[in-house]
Formats: sequence, structure tokens, C-alpha cells
Amino acid sequence: MTSPADSPRLSLSRRRWLQSTSAALAGGAALGLAPPAVAVDAAPVATAARPSFRYCLNTSTIRGQDVAVTDQIDIAAAAGYDAIELWIRDVAKYVEGGGSLPDLKQRIADAGLTVESSIGFCAWIVDDEQQRKEALETARRDMEMIAQLGGMRIAAPPVGATNQENLDLFAAAQRYRALLELGASIGVVPQLELWGFSKSLSRLGEVMFVAVESGHPQACVMPDVFHIYKGGSDFTGLNLLAGDAMHCFHMNDYPADPPRDKIGDADRVYPGDGVAPLGEILRGLHRCGFRGVLSLELFNREYWQQDPQLVANTGLRKMKESVAKAFAT
Repeated sequence: MTSPADSPRLSLSRRRWLQSTSAALAGGAALGLAPPAVAVDAAPVATAARPSFRYCLNTSTIRGQDVAVTDQIDIAAAAGYDAIELWIRDVAKYVEGGGSLPDLKQRIADAGLTVESSIGFCAWIVDDEQQRKEALETARRDMEMIAQLGGMRIAAPPVGATNQENLDLFAAAQRYRALLELGASIGVVPQLELWGFSKSLSRLGEVMFVAVESGHPQACVMPDVFHIYKGGSDFTGLNLLAGDAMHCFHMNDYPADPPRDKIGDADRVYPGDGVAPLGEILRGLHRCGFRGVLSLELFNREYWQQDPQLVANTGLRKMKESVAKAFAT
């Protein structure tokens, strides 16, 4: 099997990779790299050490029901979530329909929720300079909108480079830094998101490399159970990340069939209903110091045919059951 270092998608020579390794390790503080000494499959810790993860609803989970953003907030609150992960398109639709962002912010606060993350799409990573310039303007508008809701973060997936195999990761790191600097001026942190189906940034090592080499103190990554599996990385790689390098972790599960090369977003299932090693993943996250939100992100068409409140309730229950099982005595 070809190693990641030999893959043409990295567009790095082996020598350049080796030269960069010491720099990346030295710069690990920017990403908060943790010592890799602890294995991910260590025995469960005692109940007293059970983590205080918070729980978030990514509204993709009920997107198929075409639920208005105001109702998404009410559903998340009624289910008992701590936070909500909004999609920019839903907020924009609310505003275009005459909705007020201050009113929406108050509704979120009254519901006892926080906007821990948000989902937007802009081609910040592409090689074309004009396209990147336009993408940063889109990112600015998206982040300003989220900031007005009290939102803290936004996803930064490799939009526009999904089918590109020769992406220069050093260039990607500088482009991520530019996005981070824009976010810092607004008060919203772009989270570098791994996309397992992409030909760029589909592996943990790639997103970690780009985040470290950005050299920015707010650099962080947003992993996802499904995407880590789809991209082919081993979950033990999460042990190399310190908890404060992750703020939002996308929770889901995947079945044994279809196989990895055929599985897609729509095949995601509730946590605990698939074959992902969730216990190992959750214990590893806790040992690394992750204290952020577990955000339920599903695109299951069968769930989209069901009552959205039932789906939200079931997802939260299954996330909590997965955590309880992972940390049972």
C-alpha cells in the first residue's frame, strides 16, 4: 500500500516532507499536539472520571424535513441539547424572509442553547487566486452573520478542492491562515474540517499538517467519525491531538455494509447503531483533554422521513448511551 508520504495528492517530495517534520513537531503547540503514548483502546475509566461532554444538534440531522431555523432551535431545546450547529443557508433563508438576527439570537438564548459551530461552504482553499478572494468575501458574510447570533465557530472544509489530487499542503496551510486571520477580525474561528470523500484533506494527517503549518494560534480541526473512517485513517491518530485543538466533534456511526469505498453520507446512522469503535474513540478524546461538544451530524434519508423531534430525541439519547457505555466501570 502506498504511504501518505508517497501519495501524489500531497504534492510534497519525500525530502521536503522530512524537512518539514521537525518544524511541524516544534510548531505543535499551535495545534496543541498531545504525546502519542496512550493507546486508544485502553480499558474504560471509572465512572468518577466520566467526562462532562456537552451535546449539540447539527441541523443536517433534520434537514430533510425542511424545518425552519426557528423550529430547529425549538426542537433542539425540547430534546435537551446544550447547543446547536446551524447551517448558514438556513439562517440566510430566515433573514431573506424578513427575520431579525437579534431576534434569532434572543430565541437561541431563551432556549438555553449556544451556537458552538456552524456549517458554511466557501472555496477558501483553491489554487485560483480570484476564486479564493471571492470565497473570503463569502466567508466574511457568513462569519459576520454567525457572530451576530453569538456563534463561535464555522466549519472550513476543502470546498473546491474535493477532486484535486495535487493540492500543495504548504499552500493550503497559508490559505487556512488567511481564513483564520479573517475569522479573528470577526470573532469566529474557522475549524479545519476533514472530508473523507475528498481527494484533498481526507486523512487526519493531512488536516493536522495544514493546521500546524498555518502557524496560527487559533488553528484547530473538526473531526468526524464517519469522515475519519471514509478517508481511511485509523482512529488512533486522534491521540496525537490535544483536546483544545478540537472544539466540535461530529458524532455518528456507520454500518458494516456498504464497504468503505462505497459508503456515503446517507449511510450514517445513530451512534451505537453501527460498527464504529465509539468507546475507544470517546475514551481517547477524553484522555487527550477534549471537553468540547459532541455534535450529532446525520444525513440519513430514512430519518428525514420521520418526525424531526423524534429524530432529535433519539439522537441525543443514543449519544448519551454511547458515552455512558464507553465510561462504564
